[in-house]
Amino acid sequence: MTLQQLKYVIEVANQGSINEAAKRLFISQPSLSNAIKDLEEEMKLEIFERSNKGISLSKEGVEFLSYARQVVEQAELLESRYLNAKPSPQHFSVSTQHYAFAVNAFVSLVREHGQEEYELSLRETKTYEIIEDVKTLRSEIGILYLNEFNGKVINKLLKSANLQFNSLFTANPHIFISINNPLARQSIVTIDQLQNYPYLFFDQGDYNSFHFSEEILSTLSHKKSVRVTDRATLFNLLIGLNGYTISTGVLSADLNGNEIIPVPLDCGETINVGWISHRNTTLSKLGTAYIEALIEATVTAL
Repeated sequence: MTLQQLKYVIEVANQGSINEAAKRLFISQPSLSNAIKDLEEEMKLEIFERSNKGISLSKEGVEFLSYARQVVEQAELLESRYLNAKPSPQHFSVSTQHYAFAVNAFVSLVREHGQEEYELSLRETKTYEIIEDVKTLRSEIGILYLNEFNGKVINKLLKSANLQFNSLFTANPHIFISINNPLARQSIVTIDQLQNYPYLFFDQGDYNSFHFSEEILSTLSHKKSVRVTDRATLFNLLIGLNGYTISTGVLSADLNGNEIIPVPLDCGETINVGWISHRNTTLSKLGTAYIEALIEATVTAL
């Protein structure tokens, strides 16, 4: 086993493709494939599963990748300390539901730990895709919520994918509305008061089940509703249509301005927001730093 082979495994996992990894490593695809096969034979394990759909990490490969990243990271620290070697570009990816605090934490991460070169990824995406991203290590960390309604289904998926949920905070539901919405003057609103306002919610694609909804109370019917795919569009429609959405109540004036405000929703529910990761992996340096930034961002915002 060589350090170079470990770097090859990391790059293939990052790209999800041997061809793409070979291009980025400036070696031929057969050379990269052979190097990985030699490593698998030496370690007596299958790191990657091959199929007609492509290549993905095996269950054992996920754990192996975690150790490989630690070894490569430590080797680069030694080279940087004693050989004045230029550190390799940093890699980190997080997949999240549409939360402003997740973006705030990402900004803090880059400002605090970003080197001259880095390749980072922040994916605001669908609930099911968050789980798949972390399962396949496309992302190291995922951010989503659990509550009494979706908990059984989501926890079953997490367990089958060997993922664990770590709670960040529990929030009482709020609606997000424009400061010009008539309801903005109230200290709390009820479900009945929302009936004549457009309800905005995030599209969940092929997995548009109530249990994957990013908004609680997903089984309620609405006279007016608009499905959106990104947070900027949703916020524009909150203002333009005097609509509302249901979320945690945690907003950032720095990133989202002062046009949107949270108002408590009287419904007797709670939202447990947390982060997911693989049970068999150890968080990278950037992964650990991001969790710290997440905690700080949520404590500040709550």
